[in-house]
Amino acid sequence: MTTPAGLRGLQDAVWKGSLPLEIRLAPQDCQVYDQADLYLIHYPRLAYLPFLLPILHAFFASFLIAPEINSVDGWFSFEGVPLKWHYPLGLLYDLFSGASPLQAQAEEPQNPLPWRLTLHFSGWPADQLVPLDAEGKVLHDAFINSVKEADFLRNGSAKEIMTLSKNDSTQLWKSVEAYDFDRYNSISQKLLYAHGAPLRHIPMRIYLPSLPSESEGVSHHLKVVQLPVTPLAPNSREPQTLGSALHSLLPSLFPSRRTPILAKPVLHGAVVPMSALVEDLLRSVAYLDAALAKTTRN
Repeated sequence: MTTPAGLRGLQDAVWKGSLPLEIRLAPQDCQVYDQADLYLIHYPRLAYLPFLLPILHAFFASFLIAPEINSVDGWFSFEGVPLKWHYPLGLLYDLFSGASPLQAQAEEPQNPLPWRLTLHFSGWPADQLVPLDAEGKVLHDAFINSVKEADFLRNGSAKEIMTLSKNDSTQLWKSVEAYDFDRYNSISQKLLYAHGAPLRHIPMRIYLPSLPSESEGVSHHLKVVQLPVTPLAPNSREPQTLGSALHSLLPSLFPSRRTPILAKPVLHGAVVPMSALVEDLLRSVAYLDAALAKTTRN
């Protein structure tokens, strides 16, 4: 297994990861159609786009047709596809620009940066996105529910997150809002290393983008696979590798435990070795909800 210093190094690298964004105001919300200034920013891969909305609302206020609209009415799209606000930025990029099979057929270079997003303040896609609220409760509850789910998978119950002190629970959310590593890490370690007990399962989601049919849009073609993954290989006392876990979950896509033949696992924009131990990955490069979220690349 990787040493504690090695795990901390990986965690630091992931926290420092960011993506350059070019955000433009949707023409239908703009007084000058498509002539509004662009908003450029390097934004953390682990962070959530809704935290940018107050800043963006203020930046684009002079261009808005309806400047009185609330910032939480804003939503993002990429090439016409609404982006789920409860997905971290890095996961969204890997799904739509970094790991999409749609681009495998494109002649242009893959992974274009900056990532060009459109910000809308009208036409909320209610069939695809849950509305946000001015108090931030919807975003908070979505995050905490995801943390509870990960806690349940790790320990067989959500006791650890449910028994956090009120101050710790508040600090966990505040650290996510402020993107404060030290404050976040002090709380997350209490969840990941609860009483020194061994983990029951590794919370891991695999996002599989696929080609759309003529009758359906791209946004409807995202399959999420989440099944229990044990820290130890089945019928063995050996630590489980990512390759063995993927072979068990998706044998048709990962027919080999050692070699990525048909697809490569991608985490935080990088192809992950099949030999990596799933418990090491959880403890070092999980997303802020303490779950592993992987995409695939052909």
